[in-house]
Amino acid sequence: METTITNNSIASFLLDRKYHTLRHVLLQLVILLIAIGNFFDAPDQLNLTADRIYSGVGYFALLNMLVYFNAYVLFPCFLAKRKVVAYILSVIGFTLFALVLMMILQALFYDVAAIQKEETSGVAIFLSITSSLLAIFLFLGGITAILLFKQWAISKQRIHNLRKATSESELMFLKSQINPHFLFNMLNNANILIEEDPEMASYILLRLDELLRYQLNDSLQDKVSLKAEIQFLTNYLELEKTRRDNFTYQIKQEGDMSNVDIAPLLFIPFVENAVKYNVTGDKPAYVHLSFRLQEGRLSFSCENPIGIHTTTRKEKGGLGLANIRRRLDLLFAGHYSLKQTQTDLVYTVHLKIKL
Repeated sequence: METTITNNSIASFLLDRKYHTLRHVLLQLVILLIAIGNFFDAPDQLNLTADRIYSGVGYFALLNMLVYFNAYVLFPCFLAKRKVVAYILSVIGFTLFALVLMMILQALFYDVAAIQKEETSGVAIFLSITSSLLAIFLFLGGITAILLFKQWAISKQRIHNLRKATSESELMFLKSQINPHFLFNMLNNANILIEEDPEMASYILLRLDELLRYQLNDSLQDKVSLKAEIQFLTNYLELEKTRRDNFTYQIKQEGDMSNVDIAPLLFIPFVENAVKYNVTGDKPAYVHLSFRLQEGRLSFSCENPIGIHTTTRKEKGGLGLANIRRRLDLLFAGHYSLKQTQTDLVYTVHLKIKL
């Protein structure tokens, strides 16, 4: 999935892939500037002894370890998964480990130690260790703050993309299905049946009212109940059944779906395609839907017989398979699978989602 970057320059720099190399180069420059401090006894006293060079290289490597181990191990494994206590404990342990390494560096290259041999005392050692701990904590805290900001920016951009994709999906469906032609056919059927079969006319208007109410009101929410979504599909197929001869449908449900929420209008593109590309003429037409909930996974399938235009469906994509996949990517971020199977007689879509 290609991420669209926000207009914020900081977020753009942190998220845009084209800045990936530049970010690491700048980070190395910052670490290098910090490590260079080892070569100065005073702001104007440069010390380039072999011990200082070895110490500077070691300190540079230590700072890199702090940054990258936190960024690529501790943060994604704990804090990114909201394991705050585990992250704090791991940072404390990692800080103590880094402190030991720092003390080893000072022991190996003693002339760069903050405390000279003749001045060594319990209080001085305590202050040196404390200052080193605080320095490491502050350094890790700064890196963590940047990582949190980056994660927040990614989350915000992902929500923006999801809303945009959802709006596009809803608009696409509204234009292709709830259009004047569709409404005219439904209302015309009801008008004709008012005298011949007033009960059927009332039935059509009731279904149409429920379908439009869901489309224009309920589907604007971020999530709806799966039961409501299935009822919406039922209303749609019922209306299709009233205007087509030799058309039947079936909706199977397995598992307790009473407390399951899902993104609205998630399945209608598949159902609309199944109706659109169904068989024509005197042959029986049908749409078979299946919903199965098991161990936190929702399996959906949509089956219809092959029509005269179905062979070109994969090329045309119906309402746009690419747009459907894009929305699924934004909603479930890799926790889904979408497959199409086609024989000489039947076309089926299989969608599995980890809720």
